[in-house]
Amino acid sequence: MKLSISVVIPNYNGKDLLETNLPSVYNALQSTGISDFEIIIPDDASTDSSVNFVKINYPDIILVENEINTGFAGNINTGIKRSQKDLVLILNSDVKLKEDYFSQLLKYFDKPDTFGVTGRIVGLDSDKIQDGAKYPKCFFGNIASTTNYICKTRLSLYSFFLTGANALIDRKKMMELGGFDEIFNPYYGEDVDLGLRAWRLGYKCYYEHNAICRHPNSATIKKEPPQKIKTISSRNKMYLHFIHLNNFELIFYLTKLLFKTILKTIILDIKYLKSFWLFLVSLEKCLNSRKKFRALQIEKDVQLSVKDAVGLIKASNKNYQIEIL
Repeated sequence: MKLSISVVIPNYNGKDLLETNLPSVYNALQSTGISDFEIIIPDDASTDSSVNFVKINYPDIILVENEINTGFAGNINTGIKRSQKDLVLILNSDVKLKEDYFSQLLKYFDKPDTFGVTGRIVGLDSDKIQDGAKYPKCFFGNIASTTNYICKTRLSLYSFFLTGANALIDRKKMMELGGFDEIFNPYYGEDVDLGLRAWRLGYKCYYEHNAICRHPNSATIKKEPPQKIKTISSRNKMYLHFIHLNNFELIFYLTKLLFKTILKTIILDIKYLKSFWLFLVSLEKCLNSRKKFRALQIEKDVQLSVKDAVGLIKASNKNYQIEIL
């Protein structure tokens, strides 16, 4: 079965990145023989010339011009909602695809429970791996998600989540989940949350080692003030735990969080205290995210937890020697 693809590339002041990397997207699609595709660029209220650049040089691209800057999840969701094809490729504007990128990924969608698949990310000028499959280094009351792993004897692996830099996803399943949770705006954690919701709904997330793209180190996020990045990152980790932990694990996490906050107050860690305050004022939104996903699980008659997802991934590697990166 031939599958069609919507490529969704979120943009914010990325004129130079689009100019550099858009040709690789067309080359990858055409070299794989994919003729039924669309490219959508949701723009997050850019102030540079990127929108005019696309209009002049790529009139075939669908532009979604958002008037308010919301962040990654809010911006890309507007592009996902406009998509019409079987699969959606979530792609950062600073990523350059290799010509055979898509040919390595399409086979995964022969499996009915595939949510999506992500490829190997290497540097612009080297083959050093920046992103592989994501290994869940989780324990009671703690979700650790950023560890990369590969296996020298297997090219296909389960991944705890699909990196937001390149993720080919079943559009119907993505729409079922409601896209990215915009509570994580402006950035960080939204891709982990999406992967967890997919696993907990009974779907599978994969990593394909032979699907390669090149990427600089955080070309967009590095423009942000380090203090702001740290504050948002800490807040979003609190969101993630509150939304996905259940029962005694959630109680344990919240108790630990309270004691940690008391300690941070004593040592006057202002950045952490700001993160905690932002978490507190968003508790109602976090609770709504929990309830919404739980309602979807009940509708689908699925009871999977984070622990279940972690167990599936670890069991799949039981007979193989993996390499933690």
